[in-house]
Amino acid sequence: ITGNNAGAIAYERTERNCSLVPPYLPSTAVNTTLQLQELRERMRPLNISAYIIPGTDAHLSEYIAPRDARLAFMTGFTGSAGTAVVTQTKAALWTDSRYWVQAKRQMDCNWELEKDVSVSSVAEWLITEVPPGGQIGFDPFLFSLKTQEDYDVNLESSNRSLKSIPANLVDQVWKDRPPIPPDTLTRLPDRVIQRSWQMKVEHIRNEMRDNPYQPTALLLSALDETAWLFNLRGNDIPYNPFFYSYTLLTMDKIWLFLHTDRVSEELKVYLNASCEGPLCVQLKGYDTVLDNLKTYVAQPGVKVWIGTEYTNYALYELITPQDKLMTSSYSPVLTTKAVKDETEQRILRDAHVRDAVAVIQLLMWLEKAVPEGKETELTASEYVNKCRSKQKDSRGPSFETISASGPNAALAHYSPTNETSRRLTVEEMYLIDSGGQYLDGTTDITRTVHWGTPTAMQKEAFTRVLMGNIEISRTIFPSGTRGVNMEMLGRRALWEVGLNYGHGTGHGVGNYFGVHEWPVGFQGNNIPFRAGMFTSIEPGYYKENDFGIRIEDIAVIVPIQTKYGHNFLTFDTVSLVPYDRKLIDTSLLSSEQLQWLNKYYETIRKLVGPELDKQGLHEEKDWMLRNTDPFMTSGSSASVCSSSLTLIALAVALLHNVI
Repeated sequence: ITGNNAGAIAYERTERNCSLVPPYLPSTAVNTTLQLQELRERMRPLNISAYIIPGTDAHLSEYIAPRDARLAFMTGFTGSAGTAVVTQTKAALWTDSRYWVQAKRQMDCNWELEKDVSVSSVAEWLITEVPPGGQIGFDPFLFSLKTQEDYDVNLESSNRSLKSIPANLVDQVWKDRPPIPPDTLTRLPDRVIQRSWQMKVEHIRNEMRDNPYQPTALLLSALDETAWLFNLRGNDIPYNPFFYSYTLLTMDKIWLFLHTDRVSEELKVYLNASCEGPLCVQLKGYDTVLDNLKTYVAQPGVKVWIGTEYTNYALYELITPQDKLMTSSYSPVLTTKAVKDETEQRILRDAHVRDAVAVIQLLMWLEKAVPEGKETELTASEYVNKCRSKQKDSRGPSFETISASGPNAALAHYSPTNETSRRLTVEEMYLIDSGGQYLDGTTDITRTVHWGTPTAMQKEAFTRVLMGNIEISRTIFPSGTRGVNMEMLGRRALWEVGLNYGHGTGHGVGNYFGVHEWPVGFQGNNIPFRAGMFTSIEPGYYKENDFGIRIEDIAVIVPIQTKYGHNFLTFDTVSLVPYDRKLIDTSLLSSEQLQWLNKYYETIRKLVGPELDKQGLHEEKDWMLRNTDPFMTSGSSASVCSSSLTLIALAVALLHNVI
């Protein structure tokens, strides 16, 4: 058995088969019998029929610390999205299509896999499995306000109810739960900052003053909110420079809740922690936020502003009565942070130039190494991170690298392990989605390549994904347009031939922050686009058990002059790595798309070329120049470029003594 057939068979063997007797479990599956038994023992005295385990932390983060990976501990499933429910006799996991195969690889047969992520689906299952009058336990620190409301709505007429249990039951059975890292916090250097923390505090206070509902305090719960406000970074969350914290900001006081033993004397001076004025930060213990919030709310005439997307239910339910509460989807810190200032824009662009060097090094190395048959998904992942580590101001990867070949690439968020890593070959497509953290910016880029001869279907699918990327990138739109209203542009070329993809089309990105930075992006709950925002653009296509394609670039939203209208915007791509030429069928591209592509390649040459020269990477520069050769304006293949034809014509002319 050779080629793709061998890959498909190997792929099938990596998934569990619970219909066999005994069940077949791959080596990647985790035995969860003991933790389920102990959790059920904890449930009985509480008189709960089921217990809900979300895949988040008390700050409703997408990326969480190992100590908060309760879902993974209970189920074995390590995907970034999911909800588990345990009863006395059953256990089930809900996750989306990105992770269905991964769940089958990692979970044992104690768990059912439910292919839905909606609260209504979980509630329907609970109504079936929980007897009338039964209570369903949950940790209020791991529920958002909306999540709690959705469960209430779906359960209200079923005679089943939620029961808040603040002491997390999974923590009680997790004997070797990882501790909080001992690292101290750091402040950003002045060279990457335009606004001091004092300037940011005054700006947010002005937003509070201008709000017609007149809030007296703002509660910040998302980890990136506090880190941004004070220009601080930490190491509590893998790949994300955040630290456990809350902030309560009033017009004359600042309370910062964190693990105070991690604050150096230098930082105390930086934060004015020894005074009592309106620009003095009072340091409070992380675990005292509930008591301090309760004390503040008990005062007359106060009103606390919260962003409901990132405030957990345990904090929300303390703010009573309702006239002391003011809500918006996102706090003014998140909406302010979404628009980068001039310094943030400049340094984030600079970070992407250096990041492009690392990705070019990877692609050039793979082009030579893969035909020798020695490299794997894992070694490629390690190589690109090694290349990034040598770049100026590198602070490590911004997420776990997605390095996937053949059928593994059909899993949108697959990352290789020692057990699953496949050998790279010239017979299969390869997808690499990776990013770096730099002191001046966060990067995220995806390229898909083929070192052999792609099939006609692979080439067409790649080209149509590229067309979607270009169509969004070249779009001109009024300021204030929502990403969800132009998202279909990334899918239209695929839809025309009956193809699609099951993930979002883009997300915000930060300045040495989260690689997925809300609330910017193309989803329905993202805020309208404004100049200065950065977003990814990443259409894709995934053929199950065969291959996967994704083309992802980061772009900044910039003003553009139009013939008649004013206040219009477009995207300026800051990711600067060429696409695989042999996968592009230029006969499918419009002249406008080809023009955009050639201009993009000119930009790569202009910006990345000098950086390659500066680093003495002459071979890499030659590779970049070959792969950014201009495309012909017509024809069926991108393998021959207009400049190459010019050289051929000149050679022929010389032979015939025409010149």
